[in-house]
Amino acid sequence: MSNRTFTMIKPDAMEKGHAGAILNHITKAGFKIKALKMLKLSAEKAGEFYAVHKERPFYGELVEYMSRGPIIAAILEKENAVASFRELIGATNPANAAEGTIRKLYATSVAENAIHGSDSDANAKIEGDFMFSVLEQF
Repeated sequence: MSNRTFTMIKPDAMEKGHAGAILNHITKAGFKIKALKMLKLSAEKAGEFYAVHKERPFYGELVEYMSRGPIIAAILEKENAVASFRELIGATNPANAAEGTIRKLYATSVAENAIHGSDSDANAKIEGDFMFSVLEQF
């Protein structure tokens, strides 16, 4: 179990101006920001990030969506970070997300679900290292 996880505020939430409110939810839940930046993924970089889904039918749409506008990427720290963060963001489908979760508040669909959260300690490390150099992680 790690004390770090990785997140991205996705293009739909950025377009709707929810980034500040989402970051506020994250910090109020006790997460410390250990790396943070806003960037726009190229289709190539989005494809690399989501390579695990390459054979899935939604891969092309996912890459297009994640490269359509800016995102905010962050490495977060808290005890039991991955599980705690996934509880904070809620179910992938906002219709099934618990009240008060980030996706219940800010997501509109499974495809445009506002935020990414790593699903394991191993993926949190891989994803964080994909987005941030060692010099950018504190």
